[in-house]
Amino acid sequence: MVLLAVTLAGLAADLATKSWAFATIAGDPVIVDRERVMASSGLAGLIPPHPPVVVVPRLLEFTLVLNPGAVFGIGAGKRAFFITVTFVAIAFAGWIFMRWTTPRQTASHAAIGLLIAGAVGNLYDRLVFACVRDFIHPLPGVRLPFGWTLPNGSREVWPYVSNVADLFLLIAIGILLVQSWRGAARADRDRAPA
Repeated sequence: MVLLAVTLAGLAADLATKSWAFATIAGDPVIVDRERVMASSGLAGLIPPHPPVVVVPRLLEFTLVLNPGAVFGIGAGKRAFFITVTFVAIAFAGWIFMRWTTPRQTASHAAIGLLIAGAVGNLYDRLVFACVRDFIHPLPGVRLPFGWTLPNGSREVWPYVSNVADLFLLIAIGILLVQSWRGAARADRDRAPA
């Protein structure tokens, strides 16, 4: 029940926030047309120029971006590949739920629900819009120290724009890692001589 409830609530939250963002952030609603996305060589031109909505200065702002790839914009134009990988990831999450967890591991069940919600939320966008709708930009304008740059040449700590589904994926992975480490530590304690 935890898995199902978290999955449904997470998916609803992701799709609702994307709809809200694209209806309000640019001033006028931005309609993402799948045919225009498929025909476009650059998706930036499909969103009207707009100032970001500053939520907390230097911590969080909202700005609209259409992402043709996966996380950090990697793999632009590989939509069929990412759709296939998403189905495999959802199946793997189901396998983890059935084989790796016990009925009392509600944190793991919630994490798997967040993982599925995030994957399905972005899958929905890829199927319906041929791209992923992003709008969350954390740490805008915060620069790396010492003149360092990221591999993409950016000097910003976090130059990427994402969405609630991406946030759910990161939270889920973090929870599953912690649960895995706790399980390994528990197993080590159980194996230790008395």
